[in-house]
Amino acid sequence: MSLRTVFVRLGIAAAGGALIVGGTSPAFAGDDWGDHHGNHDSSHPRYYKGRVSAPGGLNLRDKPTRGSAVIGFAEYGEVVSIFCKTPGQSVQGNHLWYLLADGTWAWGAARYIDNIGASPRWC
Repeated sequence: MSLRTVFVRLGIAAAGGALIVGGTSPAFAGDDWGDHHGNHDSSHPRYYKGRVSAPGGLNLRDKPTRGSAVIGFAEYGEVVSIFCKTPGQSVQGNHLWYLLADGTWAWGAARYIDNIGASPRWC
């Protein structure tokens, strides 16, 4: 297992642990995103949005590769929450994969997810 894979897995585990402990979305050190009135600073989003563009829908995987286990599915046109992006196996010339946070943490090929707004941060 490569060092990069270890760090990506540790990041996913840490993010997942924050969800369980915090009960909502991961918190970041020094993160003052949002206030007591529900206002949010759009320069520090916790999640980004994307729309699935794969005509038959998109298999969501446990690793950023096409050969990894399918652990979910997103329908064509579905809006998904993106936590971050990372390089992975190339899909039709696009090597980016998005870590989705829609109930189950799963990877979706960025080739088939159109950003709504800003491009996601790096994992």
